Amino acid sequence: MPDTKGWRKIKYEADLDPGFADEVASIPGGDQIFNCIQCGTCSGMCPLSPEMDYTPRRIIAMIRAGFRQEVLSSYTCWLCASCYSCAVECPKNVKITDIMYAAKRLAIKEGSPRRDFRSRCWPANSLRRFMVRDASTEARLLMRLYMKSNPFKALGQAGLGLKLWMQGRIGIHSEAIKRRDELQTLLNAIEQEHMIRKPGVE
Repeated sequence: MPDTKGWRKIKYEADLDPGFADEVASIPGGDQIFNCIQCGTCSGMCPLSPEMDYTPRRIIAMIRAGFRQEVLSSYTCWLCASCYSCAVECPKNVKITDIMYAAKRLAIKEGSPRRDFRSRCWPANSLRRFMVRDASTEARLLMRLYMKSNPFKALGQAGLGLKLWMQGRIGIHSEAIKRRDELQTLLNAIEQEHMIRKPGVE
């Protein structure tokens, strides 16, 4: 597989993870990964494939081949815009977008997203905190993102943010979540079910 400098890097079979594809397939949304026929339709339809380090077709092939480290540390699944163009055109009805979500879940779980990419700022516990406390607005979410990744880059987006705010496209005030206790109960149930499904956890 190519490394960051463009040279070819030898990957020995002993370094692969033969159970990686089964692990992805066990996650909701990833169960159709074995239906892919590698036709490349998804890569041709994806508007962001030119910006990806691996195309959607290739990332599926890499998952099935066991290239765990390369998949979980790549940009591809994080650049997916969830436009579902790939899924609509796929001749085998593979939900490629769902497979990308499955890869993202594993990357977050293992702490292996690219360190130079902003996705590392959004672990699951951050989402839980936002949902329980209040319904955060776009402006607050963006500020949290920039403060954790590149605060100086926020200055370059200040003009655009001001225009969007003046036009009423984004807000700065958060809205309180109604029936918060019910939401907390739901989140606790999901977390409990996840713990039960973990191997070796009583």
